[in-house]
Amino acid sequence: MSTPAPRNAMTVDVEDYFQVSAFEAHVPRESWERTATRVEANVERVLELFAGHDVRGTFFTLGWVAERHPQLVRRIVDSGHELASHGWDHTRVTEQTPEAFRADVRRTRALLEDLGGVPVRGYRAPSYSINGGNLWAHEVLADEGYTYSSSIAPLRHDFYGMPEAPRFAFDTAGGRLREIPVTTVPLGGRNLNVGGGGWFRLYPYGFSRWALRRVNGRDGESAHFYFHPWEIDPAQPRIAGVGLKTRLRHYLNLGRMERRLERLLGDFSWGRMDEVFAVGSGANAKAGEAAA
Repeated sequence: MSTPAPRNAMTVDVEDYFQVSAFEAHVPRESWERTATRVEANVERVLELFAGHDVRGTFFTLGWVAERHPQLVRRIVDSGHELASHGWDHTRVTEQTPEAFRADVRRTRALLEDLGGVPVRGYRAPSYSINGGNLWAHEVLADEGYTYSSSIAPLRHDFYGMPEAPRFAFDTAGGRLREIPVTTVPLGGRNLNVGGGGWFRLYPYGFSRWALRRVNGRDGESAHFYFHPWEIDPAQPRIAGVGLKTRLRHYLNLGRMERRLERLLGDFSWGRMDEVFAVGSGANAKAGEAAA
């Protein structure tokens, strides 16, 4: 009798199209208030997609978005999804001091818990910006009551990455925090990101399905997948003046993304991060509560 494949975690990074790190030089934060948002409608569409496949996932939400769309936070929670933190305004951890980072994750968690009425245990750094040079962030997160982070990419990338990191979940901060790195597969002597985002839009769908099945089968591990609400919005405004590489990364195959997600939701078993990786309760959660 064959062993059932592990269940995987489905995650959404709740940010708007103009808030991505690659657009920082073109859409400064002081202009965000004057920019029309599309995140609410896009998240509503994501919620409909998940409901159609009876999938519960994790929504890593910016505090900036939550503050302006509180009803969206409540919709996420009321639909049975996990509410988690993506920081306040998509400032990368590599650009923050420990003191600024602490204020950021404390402020975001407090707002999300107030709006959602549920404990917030998970954190994902903007642009996977925890690496070998700022692992102090894990201690700060544990101190502030978080029980897990999904903030390291165990690969080489021009904007982020910690190739020496483990491929799969590991304990850190003296056992008070679980880090769950981006899902990768080793090919050609390097790890490839097969966990979502622009890579999922770049690869043929068959490759992504093969890679996740390999993680579940050969590695015997749960994968986690991530995407952004703007990735199912091909009609979003185009940002002027961005370079060719950035345009390709952001806009490639946006019109195909929703159909690919539909296939992915049907081809695998999905759940919330806190449930799939058992990080929402138990010793880690109690340690976080004591530190909060």
